[in-house]
Amino acid sequence: MRHIISILIENESGALSRVSGLFSARAFNIESLTVAPTEDASLSRMTIVSVGSDEVIEQITKQLNKLIDVVKVVDLSEAAHIERELMLVKVRATGKEREEMKRIADIFRGHIIDVNESSYVIELTGNTTKLDAFLDAIDRALILETVRTGVCGIGRGDRILRA
Repeated sequence: MRHIISILIENESGALSRVSGLFSARAFNIESLTVAPTEDASLSRMTIVSVGSDEVIEQITKQLNKLIDVVKVVDLSEAAHIERELMLVKVRATGKEREEMKRIADIFRGHIIDVNESSYVIELTGNTTKLDAFLDAIDRALILETVRTGVCGIGRGDRILRA
């Protein structure tokens, strides 16, 4: 099962490597990792997407809680949450391809943020499924470059991750 683990961690050097090291030491794959400071400059929020059984994720969560830098750990997948990812895609756009790329970007609520005579850069946000569907909807031969941020997520309603 896919899990989104949100970690509140002290914003200090080496904290990221200790967390990622915990995953690699157990031969556990990180599919996506994002990290940035929070509204409190002394804390960062790390979001890790990984696939594993509930038991394995529970064990990882327990190990994360033992790390000195970790303030709080929550598996967002356990309850209602919102997740988003940003993707930038550079596509070949010449001749009739230009209109087709505009049409597909509009369908997926993407924005063309850079235009030149031979290509577009399209910006899309959404869940992973939506971004994958966009890539499937266009001819793979037209994709010149793709950059994705990885998932960030937040609990819905009263569910808050705070120190």
